[in-house]
Amino acid sequence: MSDTDTMTSRWMRFQNRLYARLSQRQKAVTGFVTQPEPRTVGSFARGRQLVAGNLLFSGYLVEAQDTGLWEVTAPSLGFEDERHGFAWLDDLAAVGDMRARDKAQRWVWGWIEAHGRGQGPGWVPDLTGRRVMRWINHASFLLRGADEAQTKLFFRSLAQQTWFLSKRAHAATPGLPRFEALAGLVQAGLAMQGLEGMADPALRALARECERQVDKQGGIPTRNPEELLEVFTLLGWTSAALSDLGRGTPVAQAAAIKRIAPTLRSLRHADGALARFHGGGRGVEGRLEQALAQSGVKHKAATELPMGFARLSAARTTVIVDASPPPVGAASLNAHASTTAFELTSGRRPLIVNCGSGASFGLDWRRAGRATPSHSTLCLDGYSSARLSKPVTGSERQALVDAPRDVPVDFEDAFEGIRFMVGNDGYTKVFGLTHARTFELRFDGRELTGEDILLTTSDKSKRQFDKAMDASGLSGVGFDIRFHLHPDVDAAVDLGGSAVSMALKSGEIWVFRHDGVGKLSVEPSVYLEKGRLKPRATKQIVLSGRAMEYATRIQWTLSKAQDTAYAVRDLHRDEPEFD
Repeated sequence: MSDTDTMTSRWMRFQNRLYARLSQRQKAVTGFVTQPEPRTVGSFARGRQLVAGNLLFSGYLVEAQDTGLWEVTAPSLGFEDERHGFAWLDDLAAVGDMRARDKAQRWVWGWIEAHGRGQGPGWVPDLTGRRVMRWINHASFLLRGADEAQTKLFFRSLAQQTWFLSKRAHAATPGLPRFEALAGLVQAGLAMQGLEGMADPALRALARECERQVDKQGGIPTRNPEELLEVFTLLGWTSAALSDLGRGTPVAQAAAIKRIAPTLRSLRHADGALARFHGGGRGVEGRLEQALAQSGVKHKAATELPMGFARLSAARTTVIVDASPPPVGAASLNAHASTTAFELTSGRRPLIVNCGSGASFGLDWRRAGRATPSHSTLCLDGYSSARLSKPVTGSERQALVDAPRDVPVDFEDAFEGIRFMVGNDGYTKVFGLTHARTFELRFDGRELTGEDILLTTSDKSKRQFDKAMDASGLSGVGFDIRFHLHPDVDAAVDLGGSAVSMALKSGEIWVFRHDGVGKLSVEPSVYLEKGRLKPRATKQIVLSGRAMEYATRIQWTLSKAQDTAYAVRDLHRDEPEFD
């Protein structure tokens, strides 16, 4: 981390502390303009765990049956951020009984007592915006049974945090953090008596952020589908708050909502979950459907590559491919080396996945999750198609460098379906090889045919490949084509070793075959997802071989058996049948 970056970070922290202290001079508001309605959806199961005193934040479980939330020592920065962001209030409100309300009230007023005077790590713009929105959303739940003194404390703290946002929202990191800060400020200004003057400047700033961060195709710089959903949800909540007061949505914000909606629909699998790329997960259950419904944006086709992804769908099968270079600059700090990787979902069941983000499991898992071998694509000699830079802060914020620059794509109609082709030059510098990948999904959604080609595209790349061959003792450049499976998939190699049968919990059987190039195996893998204490064990299909020539071609298929009863016959369909 450079001296300039260090000084900037220290100045930002100083500014936050200063305005947090100055916020204490603000007068309390008297109440809401209109009674706010809850807009956030929580998890009943997670709410029950919180009521029982089990605090599961950012991959850490702390049992605190007899301890207040704010007396617990945070085991990680992520844990600290989650509890100060108050998204857990959605889960307690989802339970909604007396025990849940008592817990929520003790934790909210506990925060006011411990941190309400401008102290602690929660006084940063994005966390403050997130917290303010939750307090407003669940005010009816929180204030039921509260006495006059508690109510005054609640509104006084809201006024102080809103004033802090009015001074510091612009300093939030561009992207989702700034959207959270501005959305919190807008909703507070619209909801509370006496703070109306703060809403309009924040609305103008939010409109400018929409113009800067949401591109013409409805994408954002990080290319993180789940983050795009969060931005979309925040814009939807703000529009709903304006509508409740009989006000219209600013043009730039309304236009951003219209651009994002078709992109999110394109990044949604057949099971309703988002594709997991660039640090994003499947999305909070029910949030995508709710956000799309509330937006009022009618279904329409997205661009061919919404936010840099290609979507192939037929019947009940979806395939989503990362078909662009990774994000660059500041947007690449959570990006993954996943160019040409894909996910496949059949009906309500994911089949082929990426490992996902390991950020909630520590730095080592975070780095591993970002690497190419953690994605369902080809990898050369264990290298990633983009490498991580050296840490730029003590918290290991690493950008991707030497990433693919040339990623050509093409769609075309095939005889029995649709064909998509994508290339990746991320390995050219080291091995002289370009990776070209073709997907062909049949119209009935029952078969995906794939082809991976490694080739040299110029005399210079041939010389580089020759150097790689010499370095290997003429044994070739090793490749692995990985197909990570969802943990609910049961996979087994057939007796001949030429195919893999995969059973889904729905009863469907899918079969993987290849053209004989390379060695087929089923190996251990992991499935990384937020909200769990540790990675889930799963499996991966690995097709391994060595590139010995200037061009190497590997073909494979993923096909669905006719039904469970015929699964064995379908697995051995190239063998003769007997009566």
